[in-house]
Amino acid sequence: MSFAPVLLLGGSGSIGGQTARAIRAAYPDLPLLIGGRDLARAQHAAAKMGGAEGIAIDTTRADLGLGERKISAVVVLYKDHTLAALRFAQSRGVPHLSISSGVFEIAPEIASFMHAPGASAVVLGYEWLVGATTVPALHLSKAFGQVHEIRIGALVDEQDVGGPAVAADFDHLHHLLPAALTRRAGVYLWREGDEAKGTFSALDGTKIPATGFSSIDVVGLATATGAHSVLFDLGMGISSSRRKGGTFSTEIIIEISGLDQAGQALRTRNAVVHPGGAAPLTGMSIALLLERLIGLDGKPPVAPGLYFPYQILEASHYLTRLAEEGGQLLELPLL
Repeated sequence: MSFAPVLLLGGSGSIGGQTARAIRAAYPDLPLLIGGRDLARAQHAAAKMGGAEGIAIDTTRADLGLGERKISAVVVLYKDHTLAALRFAQSRGVPHLSISSGVFEIAPEIASFMHAPGASAVVLGYEWLVGATTVPALHLSKAFGQVHEIRIGALVDEQDVGGPAVAADFDHLHHLLPAALTRRAGVYLWREGDEAKGTFSALDGTKIPATGFSSIDVVGLATATGAHSVLFDLGMGISSSRRKGGTFSTEIIIEISGLDQAGQALRTRNAVVHPGGAAPLTGMSIALLLERLIGLDGKPPVAPGLYFPYQILEASHYLTRLAEEGGQLLELPLL
């Protein structure tokens, strides 16, 4: 079966490159359009990817400057303040995935979906690394009969800074929302100031200074598991692999407590690790979402609707691909 091209907006950056590599690994013949305001840069990135075409995007036009060209899906790798890409995807009836909005600014996208709920699949890909936290956490939660608390600690190596678009998105989020959305004892609240500061233990046990982060993972995990308390802390420093003399990696520490299936107290501690850092893990997640959204795997495409990534990604398939890329879901000792 042949597919129309996938449009990657902002695809000339580091995450775009990792996304293209992840797609190519499984579907080398899928055509890609690398869209950007700078045509030369988009064309240069497309040439490096192979099997891709760089194009100029005009967000003031309803067709983004593409005319009648067919597209199978739209992926936005930067914060699209205009929602031009979402309107375009809905007008064409194709899936839309964006990854750079904060939990506090999704109202415009939800409003667009509510006015055209049957137009296309719209994925709010704002979970940390686009599902790399929620998919494993929900997989691990199956060991529990009742989940009471989930604590997430994401460690970004200080050398794993990504490209300028990633830096701009983080500056945007931190400038507008210094408080951290948290669920505590069944109540959603905003941690700020000293209350938002904390620590978590990295893979090697090192204490990492951290700050509360308003990730949409909090509401997704709380809703999916019924946990009364969900906390997400983000720390930057030296990753465990680099502390041992290797290259940087990305780490996500997942701690879950509650009752097991027999009603006995249970607490687990695990880590999601990728040796390439945040960008390749993000690219892998996006590629797996595209696989399902447009039916690259031969299964029916995802129906129109509003989705979190974890509602589309199947855990066993996700973890298999993670292992193939050298990543791991590790069981850690309790502290």
